[in-house]
Amino acid sequence: MSLRIYSTLSRALEEFSPLEPGHVRMYVCGMTVDNLCHVGHARMLMAFDVVQRWLQASGLRVTYVRNITDIDDKIIRRALERGITIAALTQEMIAAMHADMATLGIDPPRRSPAPRTMCPGCWRSSAHSRPRAWHTAPAMAT
Repeated sequence: MSLRIYSTLSRALEEFSPLEPGHVRMYVCGMTVDNLCHVGHARMLMAFDVVQRWLQASGLRVTYVRNITDIDDKIIRRALERGITIAALTQEMIAAMHADMATLGIDPPRRSPAPRTMCPGCWRSSAHSRPRAWHTAPAMAT
């Protein structure tokens, strides 16, 4: 059975053929880990899991990469609201996401790059503009 995919470039269904014969590379935009996963996240995770499995069952080697957005205004705001660091929040949410995926029987991607951890130098800024949630939790009012 062949795979036909709608091309937004040609605005037509096209026969899928990998750029490298026998090997498909899938890069999928993943979650922004500011909160727990919801049914919309589960739907996306399941959809690409099915695609990956179908390609593998069709005899293709699949390199599946799904990013995790671990720095974002929503993440900074949520960390400040909870009085924890960005790292603590994102680690907690990523662990919960992995647990949800395991519960649903979703295979993990081969790699899950995250901007804050993949490129720490990219996020360095002057001390006065860096969010307080960056490294330490804000002082709590007593």
